[in-house]
Amino acid sequence: MSIRWLAGAAATMAAAALLLPSPASASASASGTGSGGHAAPSAPAAPTTVAKRLFGAWLRGDRAAAAQVASPSAVNTLFAYVYRAPDGFTGCTGNRCRFTHTSVRVPGGLNGILMIVSGRKVTRVYESRHLTRPSAAAAYLFSAWQKGDRDRGLEVASTAAVSSLFRTKYDPAGVTYYPQGCTAEPKGFSCAYSYEGGAMLMHVTGSRSSGYEVRSISYIAD
Repeated sequence: MSIRWLAGAAATMAAAALLLPSPASASASASGTGSGGHAAPSAPAAPTTVAKRLFGAWLRGDRAAAAQVASPSAVNTLFAYVYRAPDGFTGCTGNRCRFTHTSVRVPGGLNGILMIVSGRKVTRVYESRHLTRPSAAAAYLFSAWQKGDRDRGLEVASTAAVSSLFRTKYDPAGVTYYPQGCTAEPKGFSCAYSYEGGAMLMHVTGSRSSGYEVRSISYIAD
């Protein structure tokens, strides 16, 4: 069965359940009062509320509603997601809110969608990527490292691979890396980036249909 977007009733119900407010918050919202019975002052929506509004608009295919709570780039990224909707909400840590998969396997350690909330809007969306070439997965991770963006790296690489690579900060004034392409190995592909004194090998697994991801990284010295 394809792991791309499935609009089945079961998946839709599971995803929609993530959007239901707690009874207490629903009651307060309906009455317009806080716990003391007085009208609650207007305040910026919590990151959880903003993220769930965007998620709900996406489930409905409502770009206009999505644009009310997200930047144009965030909307475009989310609406390009190729997998079925994540069926788990792991909550928000600060302004970082995550929706994850529990019933399908997708490439990368992100395992779904990460929304970055600023004020009343989602300003950026990270998501599991479907890349159809081993070299594309390696290049995407390398670019994320250059930008110092771990979340971007997790879109196409395992948590272990990202941790290994980001253990050292990319130095634009340091050694120059040269992509050497990818070669087949027993469990996938090895994509090499050579530099003076050695090389970095990104070990990539997956397939064209399921998508490729960088599973681990190793280094060799001349």
